[in-house]
Amino acid sequence: MTVSNAVSMVAPTPHFRFAGPADAGAISRLHADSWRRHYRGAYSDAFLDGDVFADRLGVWTDTLREHDRSRCTIVAEHGGLLGFAHVLFNEHPRWGALLENLHVAEAHRRRGMGSRLLGLAAEASVARCEGTGLYLWVLEQNLDAQGFYESLGGRSEGRERVSPPGGIASRLSGSPVKLRYAWQEPGVLIEPASEREVQLT
Repeated sequence: MTVSNAVSMVAPTPHFRFAGPADAGAISRLHADSWRRHYRGAYSDAFLDGDVFADRLGVWTDTLREHDRSRCTIVAEHGGLLGFAHVLFNEHPRWGALLENLHVAEAHRRRGMGSRLLGLAAEASVARCEGTGLYLWVLEQNLDAQGFYESLGGRSEGRERVSPPGGIASRLSGSPVKLRYAWQEPGVLIEPASEREVQLT
């Protein structure tokens, strides 16, 4: 996830729910737009300006086609898709659940949407696999996102080369690096019930 400087005086009141097959198109459009805005330099311009949407649509159509208790996708909406989070439960024996995707629409950044989606992802992870950690990968070039995760208690725990989308090497630009951010106790990201305004339905 990335954080922009866009600020709005009035934030919408979003509705949060689990995604289904009908959400594949909207999620793919937001995902492709986020990559185009924030992944330049890591992914090739040819890919970002070309078939990135088709690639994402294929991935999300397959992902959302069948209910799978080993993962979940949470969407935030208000007259359209505002953001989404996708979690793979019990993905790693040491690090726990993987927050594979967290993206917020550009016009809705800096409104707490990312932290609410992250909190709901953590809640789903704790409910589905008690005692697990939570982690994610962020591009080394994405300093804003690193600052965001650190502000929420995430710790940098290692680095790896970025894998090319779809396994196609030409979709990368050079040899980009990603950093793992992890929470040993993801419960710290969950809002107390007494303070909660967000409900997942």
